[in-house]
Amino acid sequence: MAKSFDFQHAPGHLIRRAHQVAVAIFMEETGGFDVTPVQFAILNALIDDPGEDQVTLAAKVAFDAATFGSVIGRLEAKGWVRREADARDRRRKLLWVTHEGEQAAVQMKRAVAKAQTRIVGPLQAAERAQLVALLDKLVAGHAQPDT
Repeated sequence: MAKSFDFQHAPGHLIRRAHQVAVAIFMEETGGFDVTPVQFAILNALIDDPGEDQVTLAAKVAFDAATFGSVIGRLEAKGWVRREADARDRRRKLLWVTHEGEQAAVQMKRAVAKAQTRIVGPLQAAERAQLVALLDKLVAGHAQPDT
């Protein structure tokens, strides 16, 4: 009789479980803000690069461009993001964080920092640094080359 696959120790399964843990902790810590990790990333990316186009921003936060518009729509509905058509290319949508959106992002920073600390809480300081370095290397190693 064949032995089953040891999925509990498979990298893909462990990454999926770690993602579940990370999102659950993020949502616990930021519950009062009604925000997702992707929405928080979008706000911060737009604070850094106001007027970014929607396609570039989707790539920057590593989110599917096809469904990105609905996420932006939810941020617009909260009054946190402003979207306008580019004057030179009406098909291209440019995005800015509103004053309210920037204030919300600033208010969330402490909760998000606490979430990040909780996520790696079971690890020693050196292990935390090693985990981040390895995750950076893993993600970079699978990044799509610019075309």
